[in-house]
Amino acid sequence: MRRRGPRADDGRVTEIITALSVSPLEILALLSALALVVVRWLPAAARPRTTIAAGALLLLSVVALIATGLRWQLLPVLVGGALVLPFALAPLLRRRTGRPSWRARRRLALPGSLACAGLIATGPVAAWAFPVPVFPEPTGEFAVGTRVVQWTDPQRPETFTPDPDDRRTVVVQLWYPARKSPADTPRAQYLGRTEAEARTVAEALAGGVGLPDFLMDGVPRARSRSVFDAPVSGDGGRFPVVLFSPGSGGVRTQNTAWAEELASHGYVVAALDHPYDSAAVVLADGRTVTTKTSSSGDADQDEKLAADWTAVRADDLRFVLTQLEGLDRAGSGDPLTGRLDTGRAAATGHSMGGAAAFQAARQDRRFRAVVDLDGFPHGPASPALARPVLAMTQAITGATDARYLPRLTEALAANTATGYRLTVPGAAHLSFMDGPLYLPPVPSIVGSLGRTRSPRVVAGATLAFLDAALRDRPGDLSGALSAYGSLTVQAPGGH
Repeated sequence: MRRRGPRADDGRVTEIITALSVSPLEILALLSALALVVVRWLPAAARPRTTIAAGALLLLSVVALIATGLRWQLLPVLVGGALVLPFALAPLLRRRTGRPSWRARRRLALPGSLACAGLIATGPVAAWAFPVPVFPEPTGEFAVGTRVVQWTDPQRPETFTPDPDDRRTVVVQLWYPARKSPADTPRAQYLGRTEAEARTVAEALAGGVGLPDFLMDGVPRARSRSVFDAPVSGDGGRFPVVLFSPGSGGVRTQNTAWAEELASHGYVVAALDHPYDSAAVVLADGRTVTTKTSSSGDADQDEKLAADWTAVRADDLRFVLTQLEGLDRAGSGDPLTGRLDTGRAAATGHSMGGAAAFQAARQDRRFRAVVDLDGFPHGPASPALARPVLAMTQAITGATDARYLPRLTEALAANTATGYRLTVPGAAHLSFMDGPLYLPPVPSIVGSLGRTRSPRVVAGATLAFLDAALRDRPGDLSGALSAYGSLTVQAPGGH
């Protein structure tokens, strides 16, 4: 399969759109408000026309934005424009009534103009800090389709509820190689099947980290690069499968950019929502299940709880792999029947999901590889894993949990297959998910790789590893991984 690299023009356009983080209507409102501020300082002959044009454009853009959805980031622009508008209109109104024109003295007008300009400028700054995420265009040869399924395990009781008849249910989103859709086909809603579901999930994610809901209001507006229920590609034969578990309090869609990139290169990605652990899970019957997991404040107790939750997640991963096997069998009538190569499966995850991937592969020989995205390996380090592992981490610093590196080293040393620890320079914990696309670009929060480079680096290293582990593609894997950071290779038996 030939891999297509990203086109330079696509990358530049994406960077420009991402950097602006504002729509044309919002730019129009911003420029109109600023024009009203500078009217006071224009030559007398230019003031009337500029005032009328800027005021009319501001009013029209505000009406249009209210109709299409006004973001909170634009409120400082509107407040600044509203404050300066009376001062801009007053001279025109006084002239029409024949009264002498009045203008504020320079010593009052200058600080007032600067204050209004500063207030207006906070709008684009806020939009830059909390943008509507723009997803990178996948670089593979396939278009990407997506769909959501819900499966209930009749053999497992739900341990988070007291009802003895309640059975464990998981919601899974699939990304898969698809036929190319027309350019005007709507792209998939981010964070949910509908905007309402996306808002529910966004509010839960914000609440989980203590942020006000409104700061995340741009995220449910986003569209990813995949198409819901797109026809499966007729090319590519059978596709290896990659199961993904999100971080604690995370959601199935938290690594959408990563999943779409993998799917565009011929993988089927199955990302799980873990009810009562994920921030919010909207079930098929309309119920919303929110997280019940939380820290106890005691380190030993929290370690035990984390190991228990990781075990539940590992069982979820194993159950979903079984469901995918059934989906692939003839007679299931599913569009993916006969296209899923479940004999080439990887367990992957971010944070606690990475720990779950370790445990699932230890317990289930059907998983042929493990990818741990900055995850602390909770739970037992036995039996031996006997599967190739890629553990991607941020740089280890004095602020890193002192137990993390020894525990990760132990997990890799207990493996009878080769393990790779890739330290990505400039990464933070949230660099390994979609966070850089919509959170403030503060290095301590999302790292310093940049909004578009973060998902490219994480997906690029993952693809290099999976191509070698699941597709047996020849090449220098260590050299390929080293291009993304500092690599430590753990040979079988700890050598």
